[in-house]
Amino acid sequence: MKNKYPRAVMLLVLFLCLFLKTHISDGADTVSANQSLSGDQTIVSAGGIFELGFHKPGNSSNYYICMWYKQIPERTILWVANREKPVSDRFSSVLTISHGNLVLFNQSQIPIWSTDLNSTTSSSVFAVLRDDGNLILTDGSKSATFLWQSFDNPTHAWLPGSKIAYNNVTKRKQRLISWKNKDDPAPGLYSLELDTSDNSYRILWNRSKTYWTSGRWNGKYFDKVPEMAENKVFDFKYVIDVNESYFVYYIRDNSTTYRHSMMDVSGQIKQLNWLNTSSGLSVFWQQPRQQCEVYALCGEFGSCNENSMPFCNCLKGFEPKLKSSWDLEDYSGGCQRKTKLMCGSNISTTGVNHNGERDKFFPMSSMSLPEDAQSVKAASAVECESTCLDDCSCTAYAFDGNNCSIWIKDLLNLKQTTEDESTGKKFYVRLAASELRAPKENNGIVIGVVVGGVAGFAVLIGLVVLILKQRHSIMEHGKVVAEGSLVAFDYRYLQNATKNFSDKLGGGGFGSVFKGTLPDSTVIAVKQLQSVSQGEKQFRAEVSTIGTIQHVNLVRLRGFCSEGTKKLLVYDYMPNSSLDSHLFHKKNSSFLKWETRYQIALGTARGLLYLHEKCRDCIIHCDIKPDNVLLDAEFSPKVADFGLAKLVGRDFSRVLTTMRGTRGYLAPEWISGAAITTKADVYSYGMMLFEFVSGRRNSEYYVEGELSFFPAYAAKVIIEGHDIFSLLDARLEGKADEEELIRLCRVACWCIQGNEAHRPSMGDIVQILEVIINVNLPPFPRLFQVLDENPDDTSFFEESSSS
Repeated sequence: MKNKYPRAVMLLVLFLCLFLKTHISDGADTVSANQSLSGDQTIVSAGGIFELGFHKPGNSSNYYICMWYKQIPERTILWVANREKPVSDRFSSVLTISHGNLVLFNQSQIPIWSTDLNSTTSSSVFAVLRDDGNLILTDGSKSATFLWQSFDNPTHAWLPGSKIAYNNVTKRKQRLISWKNKDDPAPGLYSLELDTSDNSYRILWNRSKTYWTSGRWNGKYFDKVPEMAENKVFDFKYVIDVNESYFVYYIRDNSTTYRHSMMDVSGQIKQLNWLNTSSGLSVFWQQPRQQCEVYALCGEFGSCNENSMPFCNCLKGFEPKLKSSWDLEDYSGGCQRKTKLMCGSNISTTGVNHNGERDKFFPMSSMSLPEDAQSVKAASAVECESTCLDDCSCTAYAFDGNNCSIWIKDLLNLKQTTEDESTGKKFYVRLAASELRAPKENNGIVIGVVVGGVAGFAVLIGLVVLILKQRHSIMEHGKVVAEGSLVAFDYRYLQNATKNFSDKLGGGGFGSVFKGTLPDSTVIAVKQLQSVSQGEKQFRAEVSTIGTIQHVNLVRLRGFCSEGTKKLLVYDYMPNSSLDSHLFHKKNSSFLKWETRYQIALGTARGLLYLHEKCRDCIIHCDIKPDNVLLDAEFSPKVADFGLAKLVGRDFSRVLTTMRGTRGYLAPEWISGAAITTKADVYSYGMMLFEFVSGRRNSEYYVEGELSFFPAYAAKVIIEGHDIFSLLDARLEGKADEEELIRLCRVACWCIQGNEAHRPSMGDIVQILEVIINVNLPPFPRLFQVLDENPDDTSFFEESSSS
């Protein structure tokens, strides 16, 4: 008995020591020499802003030492220590101080990541996670000195106060490098770095190909990021000294801590912000603006299409090399042939198959051609094709009437353009003959088919009748009357009405839209909503509210479907599609005359006025663009997608940045973080008016060979009194009412003023377009030029002298 108690006391003391050690590490901000981090233990910065510990991203089975925001429900990773060397067991792996370094030991106690400083035996070295997100290693005896810091070793995220620098002494570059995919933080293909040759930042593919640049630093902002001039949130500093060159940004309001930039897996640099009304961060700004502007996004033999989801697809005759990667939206592995080519294969030494066929070419229209073409002499398309066919390494060719271009080996950076884009070309992809062979009839097969067909005809007729009866039954009984005038549809009913959602009309951030037909032959448009976070009761309440909003210039909601995660809205079908299909497509059949454009502008303004001022609760649309203005049989405009931002349970900023093409209409307050009002819709409406005038996207270059943003060019023409007809869509051939053109252009300029107080209301705009009041000459928008602080004449309108 004597020996039992001392042993028990020793075990108790040992247990308490281990417990205290764990407790110190878990939730404190420090890892010191006698502490370690493992399992679910974390350290948290003193202010409770950042947290660091083991994390398993997405569906990965691996763990990484990561840092994230402590208070945001949806975990956003900001830094990864061991991004190339994960651990499989977080409980037997340990992050600790060893020989003066912060070291991660895996389950076999092998060091797999370290701060990698010269060894020291100092027992006063410890790591601290600070409230700026910087993980530092410091020596307690020299508290002012950082031995190592994560700010000098960024991974994919760029926090305020940190820098992406170039060391002028060692020539070392700091880079932001994207993740490989959303489940794997290993370094991906896309990186952001400083280019000291012109003091700009650039994004590179595979560390070699530059596909976006910020433009030169002009002392206040980067030339190709003019929205920096309007920012009210950040302070910027560009530093060049003997030791290093770098750019750094700080948040002006210290209470706003959840903002950062990141090099995303999409190949875009993004600025993110957290609003405490949402579960995760939202994107406020990104470059390149369009996803397909990212170089080689779809890999070898993949094609990018801005108007499809997903953006990437394999060319005909090809399939993804790694289907699992494509499922994770990592398309960089590209595509491979389904059938090997005859030319150069071990199947045939002559390049001819057993049917006497050589490889063939598949034509692809409206394509942005890949780079690295070789120019060869050819007098005709036939000769150009023959030249490629005779070279087994030639994978594609193009002939424009004068020049023959061929491509050797893999095709990269292919893009599908719209038919009206001048950059779109026709080119021909080499395929095995069997990929293009038409099915041949065989007499024996025909006889068998005929005999079998006769024998099974009666059975087939019976099945058809049965299916039609069942479908009719579903169509008749698959709906019930809901609140008010809305109809609650059964999912199978809509599935049958849309022929299993086979006829897609379009898509956007809220979901895809499909054409359908009701039993009474009424044509409908069915929108499948994505990522609806609201509960059933709240969803039905919001839908009911939208259903009560009816105006001649708003698309009418007919009904909805709500079955578990399946949320759909049913609208009136608009036979003339959306405005963008008429403004930007060059076909004569879709051409809009000036009178029609002006009436569409007026009708759209009336619809927005109703949303802003006539509804019981003010509705801010948040996504005004030509794609969301639909046209009925008489080309009367109907504003679509109003009320959906609230319906799907997203904060407005998240809605805006999940929609392709939206960012060109984005008001500066979305980026600055200022309160969002109806004036954000006014800004978007103004940007759209410029497109009414020009008949082209604002994002297109206006002046041949120069980077000229059309609204900026137009504003200069308007304010300096140059020829207003020089702005007009060339297809109109000058046929426009001059007074209406001036009104529309001046209103557009007023709508995009940087100070939202200077923008008109939709009520003002309606009166201007109805010629009830006149519009004054606007000042030049500050978005396009940083003006002196001299006060401008900001009087928008005056009473019209005409009745």
